[in-house]
Amino acid sequence: MATTPTPINHFIGGQTAAGTSTRTQDVFNPATGAVTGQVALANGADVNAAVAAAQAAFPAWADTPPIRRARVMFKFLELVNLHKDELAHLITAEHGKVFTDAQGEVARGIDIIEFSCGIPQLLKGDFTDQVSTGMDNWTLRQPLGVVAGITPFNFPVMVPMWMFPVAIAAGNTFILKPSPTDPSASLLMAELFKKAGLPDGVFNVVQGDKEAVDALLVHPDVKAISFVGSTPIANYIYETGAHHGKRVQALGGAKNHMVVMPDADLDQAVDALIGAAYGSAGERCMAISVAVLVGDVADKIMPKLIERTKALKVLNGTNLAAEMGPIVTAVAHQRITGYIEAGGKEGAQMLVDGRGFDASGVGEGCANGFWMGGTLFDHVTTEMKIYKEEIFGPVLSCVRVPDFAQAVQIINNHEFGNGVSCFTRDGNVAREFARRIQVGMVGINVPIPVPMAWHGFGGWKKSLFGDMHAYGEEGVRFYTKQKSIMQRWPESIGKGAEFVMPTAK
Repeated sequence: MATTPTPINHFIGGQTAAGTSTRTQDVFNPATGAVTGQVALANGADVNAAVAAAQAAFPAWADTPPIRRARVMFKFLELVNLHKDELAHLITAEHGKVFTDAQGEVARGIDIIEFSCGIPQLLKGDFTDQVSTGMDNWTLRQPLGVVAGITPFNFPVMVPMWMFPVAIAAGNTFILKPSPTDPSASLLMAELFKKAGLPDGVFNVVQGDKEAVDALLVHPDVKAISFVGSTPIANYIYETGAHHGKRVQALGGAKNHMVVMPDADLDQAVDALIGAAYGSAGERCMAISVAVLVGDVADKIMPKLIERTKALKVLNGTNLAAEMGPIVTAVAHQRITGYIEAGGKEGAQMLVDGRGFDASGVGEGCANGFWMGGTLFDHVTTEMKIYKEEIFGPVLSCVRVPDFAQAVQIINNHEFGNGVSCFTRDGNVAREFARRIQVGMVGINVPIPVPMAWHGFGGWKKSLFGDMHAYGEEGVRFYTKQKSIMQRWPESIGKGAEFVMPTAK
């Protein structure tokens, strides 16, 4: 029986709001293909209302002692832990990733909340007494004001949590513009924050598309923008935001390689490749999409990869046996299909074809979902489209190289530099790889080297626009500005005007 799609609105000034725009977008369950919601798409007036609410809340929140802000974060942490499975179910229902993967996403977001609870320590400044006779100098960090986060569909909980817990704990007010593909989790997070005692207006959610993004980019009261998404949009966000005087961190696309050396444990390498290439249907900015097979390892590992790719358990994400769920949207499914077709035309050897996947066994009521199996290519070259561009789907391309030096060279020549991995038993190879590879996040026998909450996330080259990584101590620096204060008292000031550059005396 057909059901009426649920309206999904904004959260502004501590309450849900329909906004003034009449535009909406359908929200789908990717497993069934059914429309489950209709999300409001904000116009400029809706964005202005959210910014006004955040601006009004900022002075009092910035003046709130860090320890009291931390207490709100601790309560929010408690509530998120209580509702973590509810958040995971929302992710699976609107994104399609398997429930256990969604639970992992929420857990990694919780790590950032825990880190943000330490904000009193993280905001401590430096002090030097007697920098000159009778004079002291110290630094402190103060919040920027209203800041905004623009986040992607593939991690509707974790990626926003890379941003807003750090920003809010540091004393800013925040506007989240989530993906309209899977927007419901953003509202649950807003409700939990309100229950935690966060003052109205400190955290706001504006649903929308490019119109909302552009309104945030040009609004004079928005002081900083954080973004995660594709490289073309990251570049646009960075250039437009910087042009309008904003601080910007914009994380872009990726083409992550995993080097398998001849001495690697092949079973471990296969496990790593299968999980990292096909987990979350490859819709991760840290997914491994290229296996770089060194020397004779290709002939040994390929039969194992073929077998495991064909045996992937592609099921409705609510089934706890599932290893991979559906593709997020029909449009994404078409785009990935186009890449697979291009790979075949360019001469790559297709060993497993995920197109035409039989969805009859994925779950009841799922015949019209956006289903696809894993695809495996061998003999891929660096000139091919499937090697050069980010596919963002369950497609693994295998490149054969004669030696370690060639593996490093092709990775360093790629325009992206987000994540990379090397599987080896050789300590010197591991050390040289970690030092010489021109990529921001490196794993040695770790396929998806996403840094923990206190280290910070960010790539190199066209995978990051801006100077500071997300979360960790760099995240604290991004959401605060340093102030240096020099002080002396009248009794220590000598008589007479000074016309030369001040020096220590």
